[in-house]
Amino acid sequence: MGCIREALPVKLIVPMLSASPVLLSEASAALSARFGPVDYASARLPFSYTTYYTEEMGPHLQRCFVSFEPLIDAGALAEIKLTTNALEQQWSECGKRGVNLDPGYLAPGKLVLATTKDHAHRIYLDRGIYAEVTLAYRDGAFAPWPWTYPDYRSADYHAILRQIRTLYMEQLRAQQRPNHSSGD
Repeated sequence: MGCIREALPVKLIVPMLSASPVLLSEASAALSARFGPVDYASARLPFSYTTYYTEEMGPHLQRCFVSFEPLIDAGALAEIKLTTNALEQQWSECGKRGVNLDPGYLAPGKLVLATTKDHAHRIYLDRGIYAEVTLAYRDGAFAPWPWTYPDYRSADYHAILRQIRTLYMEQLRAQQRPNHSSGD
């Protein structure tokens, strides 16, 4: 029997997609109000990997990533996805989303994203939410799986995720350092 160990906290990220820079800013502020201060916000990147979202959200979509200062328990991902779904509904008109929020987390060896869609490579979490290991991190780089979406295979996304991972690993190291304050 293996020994049960407490899991490391993980770094919450939310990739956001919209044609509206205003909605991306509003979404970032709303997420920060719920999950804590944003410690990383990427530039907005043109989203041209698929036309899947065009009918619902319009042309000229942009993707940006935010991450949050507080580390989280990975077990909170389903509840976080439900929260982001509710936020998406706030900016929906006539059943069409104005912004797409895809929460996930970085752990030392992987990027995990939440989804409402089941598939053979996804694990059920809770309340209709699944998790997918979208990228592995090995040998100092992110590596895709056969099911990884084309945008998450891109060098631009990998560069952003490396920057967020660097912040995360610094946070983990800081948590593991002994506290030498004068009151100890």
